Amino acid sequence: MSDASPMRLVDAHHHLWDLTSRPQPWLDDPVHEPIRRTFGPDDLRTAATRTIAGRRLESTVVVQSVASVPETRELLALAAGDPLLGAVVGWADLTSPAIGDLVDELREGPGGNRLRALRHLVQGESAPLWLQRPEVERGLRAVRDRGLGYDILIGSHQFSQAIRLAARIPDLPLVLDHAGKPPIARRDLADWERQVRRLAGHPHVMCKVSGLVTEADHESWTIRDIRPVWEILLSSFGPGRLMFGSDWPVCVLAGGWNRWAATVDELLRGCSESETRAILADTATDFYRLESAKKTTEHTNDTRKAPCS
Repeated sequence: MSDASPMRLVDAHHHLWDLTSRPQPWLDDPVHEPIRRTFGPDDLRTAATRTIAGRRLESTVVVQSVASVPETRELLALAAGDPLLGAVVGWADLTSPAIGDLVDELREGPGGNRLRALRHLVQGESAPLWLQRPEVERGLRAVRDRGLGYDILIGSHQFSQAIRLAARIPDLPLVLDHAGKPPIARRDLADWERQVRRLAGHPHVMCKVSGLVTEADHESWTIRDIRPVWEILLSSFGPGRLMFGSDWPVCVLAGGWNRWAATVDELLRGCSESETRAILADTATDFYRLESAKKTTEHTNDTRKAPCS
């Protein structure tokens, strides 16, 4: 382990893309016009200037944006040359019989030692049980066997797939991206809450506190819209299974990195130092095996008591 500040801040979820080398078709949607440009690590450094609980950004996890092995190779090579990018969540075809060989190839290439997890855009799959397809489960077991985790990207209507996955492959490290996309703008969290609590009942599942502002009204959201989701996540997962993520530059659509950081800073006001450290650094550091100083505090995982109160 390398030496690092006990006040470190990890952004466990952001994206980078270079439109001159790789198109991002999803950006063609008119709503995405403000982020329809190239974003690199230095753009993130420029954007992420606000502290959270006195911590400045020290390490990040960059996450795939399109279903593309070449994009994953590009992200790994980028991480190899930039110390800010501590880990990569890539993409590979989980349905391929050669998935294990492909993961091995990625890990042997430039920056391959930064590959920590894979992700698939399940939210775009119409099949109601895509994650339970035999070929997908076979692929996920190959991911597990190579010591990688899996980022779950689902819409709030797809929780049943994630819950079944957690039950069927209990030794695959899982993290729920964007808290399962709660319908904040509709102000109807009841069904999402029931489902997120069921998923949290599987102790090997972590959760990213990310992507929430783009599920709220982009123009008018306030901390009052976010707080009910925050409190449900805290009571469901406990601070020791939550990790801060920005979803930058997508969050630019609803205020940007610094505004989200200011919101998280306010939400953390009732948390202890160990709870704060878990959410802002330790959970992500453990899940993605980021380099860090040895921890001097323990995670708070006990969901039987009210955390951050």
